[in-house]
Amino acid sequence: MLEIAGTGRTWLLSGPTSSYAVHLTEDDELLHLHWGPRIALADAEALAVRPLPDYWPFESPLDGREEYPVEGGPRFVRSALSVRTDERRGTEWRFEAYEAEGDELRLTFRDTGLVITLHYRMRHDVVERWVALTHDAPDGTGPLELLRADSATWTLPERDGWRLSQLHGRWAAESRLVRTDLTYGEKVIGSRRGHTGHQHLPWVALDTDATEERGEVYACALGWSGSWRIAVAQLPDARVQITGGAGYDDSGLLRLSAGDSFVTPVFAGLWTDSGHGGASRAWHAYQRAFVVPDADRDRPVLYNSWEATEFDISEEQQGTLARRAAAIGVELFVVDDGWFGTRTSDRAGLGDWTPNPDRFPAGLKPLAEYVHALGMQFGIWVEPEMVNPDSDLYRAHPDWVQFQPGRKRTEFRNQLVLNLAREDVRQYLWEQLDGLLSSAPIDYVKWDFNRCFTDAGWPGEDYPQRLWVDHVHGLYALLDRLRATHPDVAFESCSGGGGRIDLGVLARTDQVWTSDNTDPLDRLAIQEGFSQIHPARVMAAWVTDSPNTQLNGRVSSLRFRFVSAMAGVLGVGGDLTEWTEEELAEAGEWVGLYKEIRPVVQRGDLYRLRRPTGGLSAVQYVLGDEIVVLAWLQAQHHGEPLPALRLRGLDPSATYECRETGEVHRGAVLLHHGLRTGLKGDLDAAIFRLRRI
Repeated sequence: MLEIAGTGRTWLLSGPTSSYAVHLTEDDELLHLHWGPRIALADAEALAVRPLPDYWPFESPLDGREEYPVEGGPRFVRSALSVRTDERRGTEWRFEAYEAEGDELRLTFRDTGLVITLHYRMRHDVVERWVALTHDAPDGTGPLELLRADSATWTLPERDGWRLSQLHGRWAAESRLVRTDLTYGEKVIGSRRGHTGHQHLPWVALDTDATEERGEVYACALGWSGSWRIAVAQLPDARVQITGGAGYDDSGLLRLSAGDSFVTPVFAGLWTDSGHGGASRAWHAYQRAFVVPDADRDRPVLYNSWEATEFDISEEQQGTLARRAAAIGVELFVVDDGWFGTRTSDRAGLGDWTPNPDRFPAGLKPLAEYVHALGMQFGIWVEPEMVNPDSDLYRAHPDWVQFQPGRKRTEFRNQLVLNLAREDVRQYLWEQLDGLLSSAPIDYVKWDFNRCFTDAGWPGEDYPQRLWVDHVHGLYALLDRLRATHPDVAFESCSGGGGRIDLGVLARTDQVWTSDNTDPLDRLAIQEGFSQIHPARVMAAWVTDSPNTQLNGRVSSLRFRFVSAMAGVLGVGGDLTEWTEEELAEAGEWVGLYKEIRPVVQRGDLYRLRRPTGGLSAVQYVLGDEIVVLAWLQAQHHGEPLPALRLRGLDPSATYECRETGEVHRGAVLLHHGLRTGLKGDLDAAIFRLRRI
């Protein structure tokens, strides 16, 4: 709901439990008023009349109070907007108008030829913010350069003892949750790599004393799949602001000629008084309702052939794997890397998106039809943004990659990055991928991105820095066009595991590959961090072979591997031709059980009951009258009893029955006996299903 004061200079957006308010002074200074529990418009108007403090010349009364700090004037905080022309640098804006359309508020300012529009939209209790910048000047006017154009600055209330939560990591160890005290100065996270990155997810949360289910939490997440930056600053007067947007450095984002525009990505924020778990459930509900395509459709159980075959694939061999996958109940069979061009290793073939004639003499259609006949959907792996120097594409167009003239072209994984900011590159990829999806009944595409930007140059381009932004815009445009033309094809975002996971790519894909690390124990911590912001509905998780030969050699039971992967979108990635008949039969039972609980896991509310820090850990999902609990025992010391699990989010006056134990629980549900009988040793796991009766 959007409310506007009679003066037309105070605005209040409200969701079910929270409100967000801003005010424009008579001097056209846009001030932040309130973000937190729901308030009335009269409360916002009362906040608006409070005067700004008087400061000595070494402090600014605007710092920590402005809604969107621009560079220039009496400001010393980090600028959200930095603009340069041939004549000057900085911004001195004047308010022009506001527009209200439904629940969206637009505040427009002007600084000579630059029009700046701040956008606000409340969805559930999530505030979406973004900025549109237009060079509205007569033709022939010189260009202006956007050195920095952040999406939003968030201002927190004055409190002592703020604590910062973030998700850090690296390849195969993504999304690790860490909480630290916030100190004076700035904490900056981001990516200089051209994609979201394994090192940080673009999300932060702040609290003073929140637990998992109680206390106020302020959280922000950026919807951008390229380089990015989020800066959390505790100012000298203890106020806290969070500023974030596309790009990492302030050395130049885009150059706008007369008539050009730039729209920043969305930087979304939410407030809750229901602790970190409540914040996660709010993020999940928001993404299922407004971000993820077709989120009301449950994702199928997947089999991916990569770990079974790597590059050594053939149509006959894939058919054998498909038969075994179908027999255990798999619903989507995916051929990974190695089906195209001269792709017999990672040294060649990327960029040539036509089936290898030796491996697939009649193309992919016969295999796809065979997979369909087995009752499964058919999917393939692609990596369109990359090219091997040993490929027909590179030999024909060596200028299509990012490179610096006169410098060595850095190869990672024997590949270079195509410049998707170029229209001819995007057109080539469109023709290749559209032709591929039209040539066979393909239902799913795993879209990979296996290296970072290094030599991000564009010889011959007047403003080569723009490729950092326009590559991402090119990716989005290509995905949007493919989805519009092939609406029944699902897409998964992958980047060597979890290297490209954010609200921007999730608006265009159906699920994401969480990590290349499929070890079921390591995955518990990765999945816990992922769940801080993203829902199980998009979190792909595989059951692979034991020992885990890809990473650590750990031995684990099929039971532990399946229950770990069943916390998200279940997949199987082991070599089924090496599994025994007993293992295949057990796998079929787990797949069948997952299909029963899938709606609750993928669409239910998540409660993290115990963290995966050793010993017992557990998560709970609730959808209507159905409850699912997944529990893992990492290690148990002799004589140490298992703690009971108190379930959450249930009706205290209701009665619930546990299918696994037959126990009937009235009021609060405490799982204890079932844990002792269901978990019998190290690296064990159990599932409990309860229903309201």
